[in-house]
Amino acid sequence: MFDIGFSELILIGVVALLVIGPERLPVAARVAGLWVGRIKRGFNSIKEDVERELGADEIRRELHNEGILEKERKMLKETTDKANTMLSDKPLEKLFADTTKPKDSTPTDKEQSS
Repeated sequence: MFDIGFSELILIGVVALLVIGPERLPVAARVAGLWVGRIKRGFNSIKEDVERELGADEIRRELHNEGILEKERKMLKETTDKANTMLSDKPLEKLFADTTKPKDSTPTDKEQSS
């Protein structure tokens, strides 16, 4: 975590022995160990909470996207059904039947002058 080597640990131990003294060093080491353990557990707890929340956000996002996709599918089905209903009534055939009838061929002024 802090990338402390063996020589650095020896140096910290010697300084602690000189500053704290040999009588209180075991108690101080025990207290320091407890604090380090609490800090590690706290960081791990925060890390797990963040990972859990990120996972929950991802699930919420996926569910939201699935809801939107379902709405789009429903709209597409309704549109397709309406289009099929309109095409099954065959109004286009009636319209095309009127346009395929031949018109009276009366020459226009332009065609007569040529």
